[in-house]
Amino acid sequence: MNIHEHQAKEILKEFGAPVSNGVVILSIDQIKNEITKLKSEEFVLKAQIHAGGRGKAGGVKLIHKISDLEAEAKKMMGKTLVTHQTGPEGKVVKRLYIEEASNILKEFYLSCLIDRETSKIAFISSTEGGMDIEKVASETPDKIITNKIEIKNEGPNEKEINSIISIFDFDANQKETASKLIKSLYTIILKKDANLIEINPLIITKDKQLICLDAKMNFDDNAIFRQPEILKLRDLNEEEPAEIEASKHDLAYIKLNGSIGCMVNGAGLAMATMDIIKLYGKEPANFLDVGGGASKEKVAAAFKLILLDKNVRGILINIFGGIMRCDVLAQGVVDAAKEINLSVPLVVRLAGTNFKEGKEILDKSNLKILSAIDLNDAAKKIVEAIK
Repeated sequence: MNIHEHQAKEILKEFGAPVSNGVVILSIDQIKNEITKLKSEEFVLKAQIHAGGRGKAGGVKLIHKISDLEAEAKKMMGKTLVTHQTGPEGKVVKRLYIEEASNILKEFYLSCLIDRETSKIAFISSTEGGMDIEKVASETPDKIITNKIEIKNEGPNEKEINSIISIFDFDANQKETASKLIKSLYTIILKKDANLIEINPLIITKDKQLICLDAKMNFDDNAIFRQPEILKLRDLNEEEPAEIEASKHDLAYIKLNGSIGCMVNGAGLAMATMDIIKLYGKEPANFLDVGGGASKEKVAAAFKLILLDKNVRGILINIFGGIMRCDVLAQGVVDAAKEINLSVPLVVRLAGTNFKEGKEILDKSNLKILSAIDLNDAAKKIVEAIK
């Protein structure tokens, strides 16, 4: 689960990290009262969306005079920002963050994340703040370092912290602040079930202060049940309607940009299914894992979910029955297809538990369903069907 910058900064502040003072605005009418809480002659106006690259898209503005603030806020509120992370459709700005402007001397990058391969917490540090870290890693790898820290109650020790900040040219006071910041990030990862915390940029101001100027946080969806305060920060306006609907039925769904909808049981099989669709020259419209023991109702919900996407021109269902029974899957598909009056080609490949019974249900449904003998055959048939 992602949260907004202003929410991430509140969490950072709660754990003692240095952040600029700011106020969040949900309507233009709030500006006059909220701005009195800030002590600055210059301000930064920031669009709050769940995507990076806001600055280049016009979503970050330096305001030199308070008299200009409301006019600029009116221009930004309701604007559709298109960045490299939003896709061509962009995201509509529905909230703004106004913070005290900082006199920036130098920018850095700092993040920490769960490294699942080593079961450690990885800290990534770079002298190139304010930039896309993937681009830095690709073009100037010498300007980025990674340190992996064992998970332990006492947090990173002095040697580990010094290694994390070794790439930065900090004075003694800045090193002390950075040490506290690193401990804060480590604690947030563990106590709040965060997957990622990114500070980009981390800045030194002209008066030598270290400040987290921008912040991004992502939390583990599988652990969110034990983080009720984090769940309250969820902004449904920033999520795909289909993904919201999927979460109601406990379906693992991610919308993609292709034309072939996929329903599969098991994440590995789902990835293989998407790969073979691409192999035959088309693109998957989604990742959708219905799980190992899905009910007829859950399958029907998944089927309807796929068809919410207007780009879907055909559907490929690929089920290997283990815990999941093929007859249950087949009945759910038939019920859903009849209810919504299915109008796109449907290819179904069944294997495993009760696959004969499942195929019989499909054959007797009087629906135009193409059966496939294996995954290769299924991919060929659905690609051919939507030409």
